[in-house]
Amino acid sequence: MKIRSALTALALTVAPGLAVLAGAGDALAAQDGAQAAAVTKISHATATSMFRSSGITWSSSGNCSDRNNPTCTSFEQLNLATAQGAQTLKGSSGCALNITGGTETGHASGTYSHWNGYKLDYGKNTCVTNYIKGNFTYIGLRGDGAPQYQSGAGNIYADEGNHWDVLYYNCGGC
Repeated sequence: MKIRSALTALALTVAPGLAVLAGAGDALAAQDGAQAAAVTKISHATATSMFRSSGITWSSSGNCSDRNNPTCTSFEQLNLATAQGAQTLKGSSGCALNITGGTETGHASGTYSHWNGYKLDYGKNTCVTNYIKGNFTYIGLRGDGAPQYQSGAGNIYADEGNHWDVLYYNCGGC
């Protein structure tokens, strides 16, 4: 039986436009010596600046960005790697990319969730769909029946019918 020490202190470093939040015990929680990387969180303003510079658009049914309103599209507390993953998809595919869901409430919960900054939703168009299906590996149906495709970097693209739900573990080779 392995004994693990648990540390409860949190380290919070804030820089202009960025916040890095990592539990001091995060790296120690990984088994067999593997270490978890700290996740860099970004603000809504930083994300929109990144998206704008890459030609990525975003929209919300409520025309708002309030993280606590499910009709808004918010990027507050988005993981930097997730924003970079969107930029990688845009650059690699050359397709028009419109984000329809970010970190706002109303999505399914879990560690690798929208709320925790790991996911983005993209409006479907033929170019994006053809790129995903032509370049990524089909890995079967998700528990809710959505077909899933995995990029070479390990990110998962789920076809939810009217949009792509994308889980970014990393930036996809940025």
